[in-house]
Amino acid sequence: MTTTPALRHAADLQARPGGSMMMTTTDAIAGYRIVRVLGLVRGNTVRTRNVGHDFLAGLRTLVGGEVTRYTAMLAQSREQALDRLRAEALELGANAVVGLRITTSTVMAAAAEILAYGTAVIIEEAR
Repeated sequence: MTTTPALRHAADLQARPGGSMMMTTTDAIAGYRIVRVLGLVRGNTVRTRNVGHDFLAGLRTLVGGEVTRYTAMLAQSREQALDRLRAEALELGANAVVGLRITTSTVMAAAAEILAYGTAVIIEEAR
């Protein structure tokens, strides 16, 4: 894991008063109102495949089924991208992210980027 200050803070997010940061794919959160929009936040990671795993995955295509090592690698990559997004939102002073999206792209042969992005906001309970 990267040791930038932002990521250390994101790892400590659960210890913040009020608990964890709300994140949603919707543009609003039921029961809350957005009091301030802080702007775009994003987090990404680029991962490469392992030659040994590629060989085993190739064998898996002969018999069918899930390639569990790739599934695990992509799940870990998504979480890392989301952690980086949270860290950026936290540095802006946000307590929520709305409009969250996750996308993937091929950077080069055998390398993929996972990008999470959304809008950092400050929310409060609706009255």
